[in-house]
Amino acid sequence: MYLELKNIEVFYGSVKALKDVSINLKRGEIITLLGANGAGKTTILRAITGLIQPKLGEIWFNGQKIDKLPPYKRVSLGISMVPEERHVYPYMSVKDNLLMGAYLCRDNIKIRNKFKRIYEIFPILKERSKQMGGKLSGGEQQMLAVARCMMADPQLILMDEPSLGLAPIIVKEIAEIITVLNKVEKVSIILVEQNSKMALKISDRAYILELGKIALEDKAKNLINNEQIKKLYLGG
Repeated sequence: MYLELKNIEVFYGSVKALKDVSINLKRGEIITLLGANGAGKTTILRAITGLIQPKLGEIWFNGQKIDKLPPYKRVSLGISMVPEERHVYPYMSVKDNLLMGAYLCRDNIKIRNKFKRIYEIFPILKERSKQMGGKLSGGEQQMLAVARCMMADPQLILMDEPSLGLAPIIVKEIAEIITVLNKVEKVSIILVEQNSKMALKISDRAYILELGKIALEDKAKNLINNEQIKKLYLGG
C-alpha cells in the first residue's frame, strides 16, 4: 500500500478528534474524505503532514514509517499539502509565491524547468507572475496554491477544501486541474471536500467520516449513485 494510516488516534487537549482511524491509498489513486464539519477530515491531513502528532497508531508512506518525522522531512519524501482557504503570501509576487514551494530545491536548472511546467498547466499564473498574490481572484489564488504545492515535486498531494468559496465555473476548472495532476502528472491525491458531488465524480474511492470515525468506505461510483447514502451523509 502506498499510504496507510493504521488505527490513528488524535487528541486536541482532552478531546479525541480521531478514533481508531485506518485509511489507505494506492499509488495513482484519488481518494476523497467526506463528512460534516468537525468530523475529522482536516485532522487526518494534518496527521499525514506532521502538523499534529497522533497519540496512537502508525502512518506509512511508500514503505517507510513516517509518523515520527517532522513536516519538512515528509515534504522531502514527496508529501505536500494545499491548505484550506489557500493561504497564499499576499504581499509577495506570484513568482515568489511559487519559489516558496521549491525551497528544498537547490538546482536552478530544475527550478526553471518547474516554472516552465507550472506555466504550461496554469497559463494565467504566467500572465500574473509579477502581480501580488493578494491581488488575485479567489480562483487564481487557488491555482497559485496548487501550483506552489507542485513546485515541491510531490508524489502525494493533500487538498483541503479546494472548491471552498469559489463560483461553480471555477469549481469545474479546479476539478479538471485535479484530474490533470492525477492522470498526466501521475500524482496521488487525497481530497477533503464539502462539494461531495464534484469530489466523487473525480475520485476512485471515498471515506465518509462521522464524529472522528470512519463510517463508510466504498468506490466513489457506488456512493454517488446510492440514494440512501446521499441522504444520510452527502446532503441529499
